[in-house]
Amino acid sequence: MVERFIESESEMLLFGQELSALWGVGDTVLLSGDLGAGKTTLIRGVMEGLGWEGVVRSPTFNLMQVYPTKVPVVHADLYRVVNAAGIGLEEYFEDHLCLI
Repeated sequence: MVERFIESESEMLLFGQELSALWGVGDTVLLSGDLGAGKTTLIRGVMEGLGWEGVVRSPTFNLMQVYPTKVPVVHADLYRVVNAAGIGLEEYFEDHLCLI
């Protein structure tokens, strides 16, 4: 196991950009952490690495956000969900990078 300590928002964005080169269609990445831990900032970095130039927000209230980047991405926030069955997330597993 490798540990990496991120000391700033800009470092987290750069780390996300690095990860974007490693992840692709069909990959599912599960992020877990306290509120304010940097999960959305990490995803912003991933999205920047994939060429997204728009705003990236946590999809807490709409549950999922789809981004048509060079590697299509679905970003899901299951914080308020007891069971994700039936919300449609499974439709994206094969042809998107799923960031949950």
